[in-house]
Amino acid sequence: MASKTTARLSWAFIGRLDLFGGGSYSRQAWKPALALALVQIFGAMQGAFGQQPSAQSEASASEEHVGSAVCAGCHQALHDDFTPSAMGSSMTRVDDRIRPLVDASEPVISDTLNRRFVVEERHDGFYQREMEANPTDKPPFDNAHKLAYVIGSGVNGFSYLVRRGNHLVQAPVSFYRREGAWDLSPGYEFAKRGEDYGFNRTIHAACLQCHAGRPVPVGDSEGHYADPPFAELAIGCENCHGPGRQHANSRLADLEADDRAIVNPLKLPSRLAENICMNCHQGGDARVLQQGRGHFDFRPGEWLNETVAILKLPTDRDNPRESDLLEHNASMELSRCFLGSEGDLSCFSCHEIHNQPELEGRASYYRQKCLQCHQDSSCGLASDARPTNNCAGCHMPKRDIAEISHSSLTNHRIVKFPGQAFPPEAFEQTTPDLPELVHVNRPSGAGGESLPLKVRFQAFGELLAKRPDFSERYLGLLAEVAEKHGDDPLVLAALGRKAKLENRAPEAIDYLTEAIDAGSQPASTYEDLAELLAQTGRQEESADILVRGVEAAPFNPRLRKMLALRYINLKRYRDAHETIQQFVELFPEDDFMRGLWRQVQGLPATQ
Repeated sequence: MASKTTARLSWAFIGRLDLFGGGSYSRQAWKPALALALVQIFGAMQGAFGQQPSAQSEASASEEHVGSAVCAGCHQALHDDFTPSAMGSSMTRVDDRIRPLVDASEPVISDTLNRRFVVEERHDGFYQREMEANPTDKPPFDNAHKLAYVIGSGVNGFSYLVRRGNHLVQAPVSFYRREGAWDLSPGYEFAKRGEDYGFNRTIHAACLQCHAGRPVPVGDSEGHYADPPFAELAIGCENCHGPGRQHANSRLADLEADDRAIVNPLKLPSRLAENICMNCHQGGDARVLQQGRGHFDFRPGEWLNETVAILKLPTDRDNPRESDLLEHNASMELSRCFLGSEGDLSCFSCHEIHNQPELEGRASYYRQKCLQCHQDSSCGLASDARPTNNCAGCHMPKRDIAEISHSSLTNHRIVKFPGQAFPPEAFEQTTPDLPELVHVNRPSGAGGESLPLKVRFQAFGELLAKRPDFSERYLGLLAEVAEKHGDDPLVLAALGRKAKLENRAPEAIDYLTEAIDAGSQPASTYEDLAELLAQTGRQEESADILVRGVEAAPFNPRLRKMLALRYINLKRYRDAHETIQQFVELFPEDDFMRGLWRQVQGLPATQ
């Protein structure tokens, strides 16, 4: 056995190794070019769609809901029509229905990642495995996890969720209907060499709010959910009609009562009703929660903007971009059909949620919707030259989704012919109070300042990566918001990042410490503070902050790598040994850390 002196020399040598080596976690990646410095002020500080939700608002939602099974007690036919629809089957448990897909599966090979993925059945369920495509380790790296939930109705395909303790993570491969085959999951397929996410991409509640009926997140932690993680699995009645407890109770008391506790979208004004659809079918370049609101606080019958502001960059006349990924409402409103209808056209003109057509009858179904306003003679093609009389096929053509491989969505900008130019209205969507951005879900008739200061600040922060020229505007808003919301954890973290980039370490440490004490959750806040503390010789405090960061974000590999390095520098070799071991158990896909673990296994952890 090695002596203590030899062990310490070995540990000291390891401490000088590039612990952040290996792809996306390299030290070089932590030193971005100066041009990107301002992006880093805000980068990664916010969760999906802007910021973390209010834990109190998330928890209170369940008290208002009853679940679709209760609704079915009086509305069985409507429930039965909806359940097999794309929304009604948006999320399911993994069961025997996956077996044909698994039986016919072939390994998915990624040359970029040097990875081989296999989907297989075992005695207790269905699993995905990840291995090196060309093994270099002895024994070879092999990581497998049981599949728990299916995301998607199968229109484009199925993705899968894995439960790791009380966290939900994305599985690395998905089944794509168009190709009839398995391939890398959305987000994985564009990973560069070294960016192996393994089974560690935690699923934010902001994403699940539109794929599931009622997820139950725990506090503000990334990917942390209750047990069970869903109060209702698939999208249900209350997602579109609002919480049903008051309605159900009033009906039990008096069937004839004038009950307005439930929302019928068809009885709402068109623009207000569309807000229900926009919550999930309208994206943007930035989505920012309003102050004090959570991702599950929107209620049908309210303006969506009361919960979340959706913002887009203006359409460029010289290079107009057209995306079909969650741009349904904005695209529809740029159609001649919408403009010519003077606003009468809406989502509900074409879509009947409780009467979704079968695939083979879909073209005819939507053709009849078109003929509500148009005549058969409106088509310039002779009847025998039309592609099965499929109006939507010509005027709302499907396009591939750039962000998701092997998938397509219908273009909701109804055009007379493919490639038709945008109407003038597409270039006139900004307002005097917000000339740089388009406020997509600004309520009808709203005048004056449409966005609170803090929302504007967050929106410009989200957009810095796309538009570095917004940096001056963002910094101005940061100074302004610091005066009015100086105790907000997001603002404190931004001030800390700015001070850090300007080499004002003492101020940065104060700001970041306040941010964490105020409840800041993003891992970047812990990383920044730990790095500054270490640079100023406060190694023990740095390690303590990293421990807190790991508790807040247990599936963040960068925090754990930093913690191992701190322990080595502090000569706390036993702690370093345990941290590296835990890392490899959690993230076995990390080639560099597996190699490091092999080196330290032979060293005695003497402290």
